[in-house]
Amino acid sequence: MGTMVTEQLTDQASDELADFDTLTGRYQRELMAHCYRMSGSVHEAEDLVQETFLRAWKASASFQGRSSVRTWLYKIATNVCLTNLEGRPRRPLPAGLGTADSVAGDALEQDAEIPWLEPIPDTAVEVAERDTIRLAFVAALQHLPARQRAVLILRDVLRWSAAETAAALDTTAAAVNSALQRAHAQLDDRGLTPDTVEQDLDDAQQLMLDAYLEAFWAKDVDRIVKLLQYDATWDMPPFLNHYRGAENIGELIERQCPGGSHDMPMLRTVANGQPAFGLYMRQPEGHFEPFHMQVLSLAGSKVRHVTAFFGAEHFRRFGLPERLEADWQPDLAPAG
Repeated sequence: MGTMVTEQLTDQASDELADFDTLTGRYQRELMAHCYRMSGSVHEAEDLVQETFLRAWKASASFQGRSSVRTWLYKIATNVCLTNLEGRPRRPLPAGLGTADSVAGDALEQDAEIPWLEPIPDTAVEVAERDTIRLAFVAALQHLPARQRAVLILRDVLRWSAAETAAALDTTAAAVNSALQRAHAQLDDRGLTPDTVEQDLDDAQQLMLDAYLEAFWAKDVDRIVKLLQYDATWDMPPFLNHYRGAENIGELIERQCPGGSHDMPMLRTVANGQPAFGLYMRQPEGHFEPFHMQVLSLAGSKVRHVTAFFGAEHFRRFGLPERLEADWQPDLAPAG
């Protein structure tokens, strides 16, 4: 009976592998999430997923059905990622560089040579738990050596057993358990743990985000400050500077953000399971062009952290317009 069941499962897997377009559609977005967690880069993750499917297609005839097709694909993807990460630097956010907080008015220091962590559109990934794609968690993963990163993701995110993880990485269960322990210890030492995340924004948070959009449109710095948690933090790759404290952030926006009232419209999106805005800046000709993309972390009805990613490529990746016309007006919530 056991042999018959195994043969039946193998036949089902063979049928699944034979329809490669359907296979790709079924697993594309969850493998994208996996490769993004490993690499911290959206464009690298896209390439890694394609390489995974290419290797799977080439090896499909030799698939023996010892695991599900899904598990087999994750094993391939993990090893593709590990090969890709050999000799590559980690992808940090500015606050993860270990430098001191900046004060508004300090000169901005830019480093375009650092391979910065990138935000990812929610539409590009499929995850069982949204906190496993949060910027804070993915940034925390970047502090781990690649194999420890892989072990932590396979064990803690995908819930694989030590034996399954060991088989995927061609090692022993004891080595897996040791690597997981070291990974946990390193994240604990750095205080780098995944934040909890609300599955859905409540009404108060939605109203707060409406007010946040309106405050930037008016460049009402006092109102922006009131919407921030008192010890809120702000960073903005590729600039090395990072800031702490609502008043300090408000002064940063007042002094170093070039727009004035009605110069900074924002369009809503979602990145890494978090509310996000594409912020545009009015140009001398009157129209608006992409300035930066803000990914927000909330604490109740306050903004706890903002990462502002500079670069028009983020707008394109999220499907946001490359230009807003001069007469564009935000859809503001009615007063009262």
